[in-house]
Amino acid sequence: MEKVLVSSCLLGQAVRYDGGHNFMESDVVCTWLEQGRIVAICPECAGGLQTPRPLAERVGQRILTAQGEDVTHAFSLGANIALKLAQQEGINVAVLKARSPSCGNQQIYDGRFAKQLIAGQGLTAEKLCATGITVFNEFELVAVAAYIAKLEAGAV
Repeated sequence: MEKVLVSSCLLGQAVRYDGGHNFMESDVVCTWLEQGRIVAICPECAGGLQTPRPLAERVGQRILTAQGEDVTHAFSLGANIALKLAQQEGINVAVLKARSPSCGNQQIYDGRFAKQLIAGQGLTAEKLCATGITVFNEFELVAVAAYIAKLEAGAV
């Protein structure tokens, strides 16, 4: 059975930068929970950041808060912890929070704190992808379920 690494905020845990969550109500996720497939992590919290915490965006290889504080080290540490957890659990697939400077898999905010998106990945998504873990976001659950079915059928 394929396990899935999932951003904790998507499971309703109050770990977002503002103390909230991004709970995704989904039959697919409920089934995965019942099957014991889900391994949850918030890379930012794992890296030592508090909740709530200042909003941060990726600027090149650095992560900066709107106040200019460099929090790259905590984000990088969290990405390494997420990768180690995925490797320990034999995980090949992740569902991470879209647009996050940690977890975004296709787009991230441009670093000017003006809610402008650019093509790019968060540090955790980038690190997971670099080691062969396929990363999806919460808007791609149908695709992720199909991908898992292919993995389990040996078709990938």
